[in-house]
Amino acid sequence: MGFLVTSLIFAVIGVIACFCSLICCNRGASTNLFHLTLITTATICCWMMWAIVYLAQMKPLIVPILNDSE
Repeated sequence: MGFLVTSLIFAVIGVIACFCSLICCNRGASTNLFHLTLITTATICCWMMWAIVYLAQMKPLIVPILNDSE
């Protein structure tokens, strides 16, 4: 899967989680805003972790050195 497809999947999962939070945990305006903020922050942090690991594998900093004898 490409970078954009997986990023879209993260966004869709975040939106679904926000809607589930609004439906299941409806306790007032400030609490709903707090839940949405937590879910959005968690989704962005998980996406950033995935994106950093994914992009780091495309151009690694350390290149393995192959021996001629083996």
